Amino acid sequence: WAASGAPEGASGEVRVYRSAEPGAHVRERGSDVHTGDLALEAGTVLGPPQIGLLAAIGRGSVRVRPRPRVVVMSTGSELTQPGEVLAEGQIYDSNSFALAAAARDAGAISYRVGAITDDADALRATIEDQLIRADILVTTGGVSVGAYDVVKEALSSVGDQDVHGSGIDFRKLAMQPGKPQGFGSIGPDHTPLLALPGNPVSSYVSFELFVRPAIRALMGMREVRRPTVRTTLETGAAVSSPAGRRQFLRGRYDAEKRTVSTVGGSGSHLIAALAHADCLIVIPEDTVLAEPGTQLEVVLLG
Repeated sequence: WAASGAPEGASGEVRVYRSAEPGAHVRERGSDVHTGDLALEAGTVLGPPQIGLLAAIGRGSVRVRPRPRVVVMSTGSELTQPGEVLAEGQIYDSNSFALAAAARDAGAISYRVGAITDDADALRATIEDQLIRADILVTTGGVSVGAYDVVKEALSSVGDQDVHGSGIDFRKLAMQPGKPQGFGSIGPDHTPLLALPGNPVSSYVSFELFVRPAIRALMGMREVRRPTVRTTLETGAAVSSPAGRRQFLRGRYDAEKRTVSTVGGSGSHLIAALAHADCLIVIPEDTVLAEPGTQLEVVLLG
């Protein structure tokens, strides 16, 4: 009897009708995790259960990879901030907001820098100022064939020629959208910099293909890319694609039917269609016409 006094009518005797077995109701040492067992694999994301396990085995501290700090900046004298009145020839800066959110979604700590004018000196100064807090730098715009491509102008000659990978290399990739790209490292610590195109869909697709994997690799994640599935194209008409380029179309994936349909047109400025898409439909380089019923790969964005 556990109380301080015996209940009324109690005899003060405890009768045991079944013999106690040795070890019953005793938790043996090592029954959960044995000495020498691998408690958690490298690359495991630490959530409440994992932190509880570490505490249970007596680990007061473990080595972890920090969330990368990603600085995102848009370029273009035509850009203005949302909420302000548009002047003639101006558009709102959507890229820096979208990509800062994408960086957070990938697991990074993101910093958004206001739009930078088409001035090479101003861009170089801003990048130099941001290097102190950046593990990755991301720029959008100024890498294509515009009248004045400020990013190419500002960054083509930076870097240490004696250090492999130093400096920024600008290429034209066999993909659509997102053909013009820049990549490399900059600054005394050789901070990675990815220069993405300026059209909204181009910049987002480029981020998903190149920046997101870089962020997750720095985090030590085992899976750095978005999941993909093979599915059936369900459209009312055939979908054309440029020969020799891998095209990424916005789409809606039906997991129950295992089909995918296109959303909006293929223009790289059509961000409204992107906002209603949950996947990217991949049209291979050797396909110029994808008929309804074609089996294609899709990149799941959700």
